[in-house]
Amino acid sequence: MEFFQRFAIPHPSPAIYASMVAIALVSIGIVVGLTYFKKWGYLWREWLTTVDHKKIGIMYLLSALLMLFRGGADAIMMRAQLATPEAKLLDAQHYNEIFTTHGVVMILFMAMPFIFAFMNLIVPLQIGARDVAFPRLNALSFWLFFVGAMLFNISFVIGGSPDAGWTSYFPLAGNDFSTSVGTNYYMLAIQISGIGSLMTGINFCTTILKMRAPGMTLMKMPMFTWSAFIANVIVVFAFPVLTVALIMGTADRLFGANFFTTSNGGMDMLWANFFWVWGHPEVYILILPAFGLYSEIISTFSGRNLYGYKSMVWSMILISLLSFLVWTHHFFTMGQGALTNSIFSITTMAIAVPTGVKIFNWLFTMWKGKIRFTTPMLYSVGFIPLFTIGGVTGVMLAMSAADYQYHNTMFLVAHFHNTIIPGVVFAMLAGLTYYWPKFFGFMLNEKIGKTTFWFIAVGFVLAFFPMYITGLDGQARRMYTYSESTGFGPLNMVSFFGGALMAIAFLLIVYNIWYSFKNSPRDIGSDPWDARSLEWATHTPVPEYNFARLPQISSSQAFWDSKKNGHVLFKGEIEDIHMPNNSGVPFVMSCIFFVAGFSFVFALWVPAVIALIGVFVCMTLRSFEQDHGYHIHAKEVKETEAKYGEVLNNEDRSRATSRV
Repeated sequence: MEFFQRFAIPHPSPAIYASMVAIALVSIGIVVGLTYFKKWGYLWREWLTTVDHKKIGIMYLLSALLMLFRGGADAIMMRAQLATPEAKLLDAQHYNEIFTTHGVVMILFMAMPFIFAFMNLIVPLQIGARDVAFPRLNALSFWLFFVGAMLFNISFVIGGSPDAGWTSYFPLAGNDFSTSVGTNYYMLAIQISGIGSLMTGINFCTTILKMRAPGMTLMKMPMFTWSAFIANVIVVFAFPVLTVALIMGTADRLFGANFFTTSNGGMDMLWANFFWVWGHPEVYILILPAFGLYSEIISTFSGRNLYGYKSMVWSMILISLLSFLVWTHHFFTMGQGALTNSIFSITTMAIAVPTGVKIFNWLFTMWKGKIRFTTPMLYSVGFIPLFTIGGVTGVMLAMSAADYQYHNTMFLVAHFHNTIIPGVVFAMLAGLTYYWPKFFGFMLNEKIGKTTFWFIAVGFVLAFFPMYITGLDGQARRMYTYSESTGFGPLNMVSFFGGALMAIAFLLIVYNIWYSFKNSPRDIGSDPWDARSLEWATHTPVPEYNFARLPQISSSQAFWDSKKNGHVLFKGEIEDIHMPNNSGVPFVMSCIFFVAGFSFVFALWVPAVIALIGVFVCMTLRSFEQDHGYHIHAKEVKETEAKYGEVLNNEDRSRATSRV
């Protein structure tokens, strides 16, 4: 029994027991359903072993939506706890656990897979490629992310959730203060997922640099591809820092090392520096692809080319460089001295300049445009004022002297969410609506979509704007309760009501998907929005090979020019197309990583060593494997193309559909 006690929850509650039952029932239901409908073979062939960037993108998308609801549930519980003074819904320990898991899930297991979903779905199509540079590595990247997310999420039913905050500062995250295995989950799960993210960064940098269609120079790439490229460059430079920090933190907790201790030569501030050297560039890993999505959407629904293309590119490059020069503004109040604070205060304010350039570029794109207020455009237009407010409050926080008043208050919480929700969540939902017909063959209902937007926008304002006021009045962040005499109660109740509206909006997203699946027409053509970039030049649904003939690029708006100016986009004869084989190795290898991570969490050294050996065996087998892929013969490609008709004919039909 002593062996099994280590897996017990140290702070159980009825909610956790209910979660255990729910997880068991859902798992049984999935197994029974797959068995009853005889879908095990289909699941293995089409999804678990796929290397197709489109299917991998869809799996990222579904995972992100799942984690959105997981993290959203934590947020609602926190807002409910703080809605009234001295509430008893959560005790201090459970609040700390929910606070920690909310931050990790939303940043690393919701926002990151959302942007990777769009990168997988869109980038190869935008550059005229048939897949990414390393398809198997792409599959391994997804499965490492997925098993890392699952490892983190089982913590609240096996062993206990991490409780040291999403930043997991030492010494709070050390064994003396975090005595359960929760922080072990944090270290190992993020490590496994982070390895997958680093692989994605390398893969997409290579893909964009080496696999662009003939004629597509760097300055002819669509803006989303540019944003994805710069974000992945940041991934390549930032994620190794996190990897090293997590290895050191794991060594402290499991092997008694003293990297981040306050004694024996350790330095707890070293963790804070490592974390934010990764953590602040991470914000731009999320926001830059969102900027790319907004650029594509605003250009499409304004009926104009993106204003200031070159300035948009250079502003993103400047943002990426400055993102590595601002990390210590996260601990202005931790005693690093006036000179250091002054330097990083200046760099932090400087990063607002290229961001402001982009805001003006979007406004000038819309200026005198024929704007269509579709659901994606509503999110894009709503983003601009809300994100600008978040940016202005960021400049306030960048003033290091004033930051002593703001830093550990709800003002900072409001600022962060004021940038990340309009900047990332709005963009992801706009992109979800915009690209849904391309990959699922039907459009989401516009009326429900617009209703969802207003619920989210109004709910967001009500949820977070009151925090600016309570923060300036002294309400500290990370506190699970407050007294009635503080006067924070009414505004916190408004915040809870706003959070409830956002929760309703997320339920409307699910309803919209279900309703549209049942009722939306399927004959929408391949370009229902009358879009401008190359991903809309292929068929719907997108064939396995993406393009029967590689496009010939002559401008940054090649597809638009082919529709409006008669440019010939596809030339030459259809030939045999080389494609990569599916492989089960990435999935199997990731499952072994899961076993290794779980074993390290609980210091089960024998299975941990065996699992690590299994990882190296998979790598070795891949090194000696002779797999040259396969060819789709020209005759088969022509037969597939004949089912769709010529691309231009499809475009004519789709434009007619969009007008209706």
